[in-house]
Amino acid sequence: MRLATFNVESLDLPPRAKLPIEVRAEALRPVLARLDADILCLQEVNGQHVPDRPERVLLALDLLLEGTPYATFERISTSGPDGLGVADTHNLVILSRFPIRSRREVCHDLVPQPLCRMVTADPCPSKPEPVTFDRPLLVADIELPSGALLTVINVHLRAPLAAAIPGQKLSAFVWRTVGGWAEGYFLASMRRAGQALELRLLLEELFEADPHRLIAVAGDFNAEDYDTALRIAIGAEEDTGNGALSPRSLVLLDRAIPADRRWTILHHGRPQMLDHILVSRALYGHVREIEVHNEILGDELVGFGKGAPSPGSHHAPLVVELAL
Repeated sequence: MRLATFNVESLDLPPRAKLPIEVRAEALRPVLARLDADILCLQEVNGQHVPDRPERVLLALDLLLEGTPYATFERISTSGPDGLGVADTHNLVILSRFPIRSRREVCHDLVPQPLCRMVTADPCPSKPEPVTFDRPLLVADIELPSGALLTVINVHLRAPLAAAIPGQKLSAFVWRTVGGWAEGYFLASMRRAGQALELRLLLEELFEADPHRLIAVAGDFNAEDYDTALRIAIGAEEDTGNGALSPRSLVLLDRAIPADRRWTILHHGRPQMLDHILVSRALYGHVREIEVHNEILGDELVGFGKGAPSPGSHHAPLVVELAL
């Protein structure tokens, strides 16, 4: 079987989207077809309003998947802030050829909102304020043809872009002071590391229930190998210093990809591996091959600088072949 992850980059409909869904589908469907996935984790799927329904739905995704095998897959997604429908932007979605037996969203269930008093904000707050994570983790238990359960966790961690600080921005991408930008970058890093901590605590909970659980964590980590977020999620023996804990560490599968091919995004000419698939030790024994499909990617800043949105995605998908 094949398990894949793909950040489709703000999949939406006009007028919010600059390109019609038909144009985006023309570019994205061949990518999805090549993945040939049995389980597919998607990030950045936006929600839309439709007539006579108060909640947002995944209409853009429905139109993208129309006529593809994925249209018949079982589906779960993150929900809107009121628990109805889906969120306005950046939903997580899991599609599965196999039955999805349970779903769960995890956001501040295991890690309370950290408190932080901003020091460069204008006006300066009188007391610490909560720092909220951008997105939940989406968890699915999927029943495989053998009857075994595979736990799939879809993640999208906070991007390394400075968070807004009151009174410190002149426009969307222009800061008033270096100190304000630095504090915004610190807050973004706190959110990303906090999401990674919640992921690790969720894994601890799962391993406590079943030390041999089959677990795959897939998505956009917005972090490269050995960055803080990945180290927290992996929980490697060299970090814990305790070999007895190694069964609870995860294996970062993209380390098997040759160095010259190991990237999922081009940023200002620099290849970066920001999307990852990690597996538990029990699942690692079933891994046969991992692929990154980055042949058609262009530099994300070139299109941004020209004001020309790409019909595809600036993220490359990853797919792992599992003998299950």
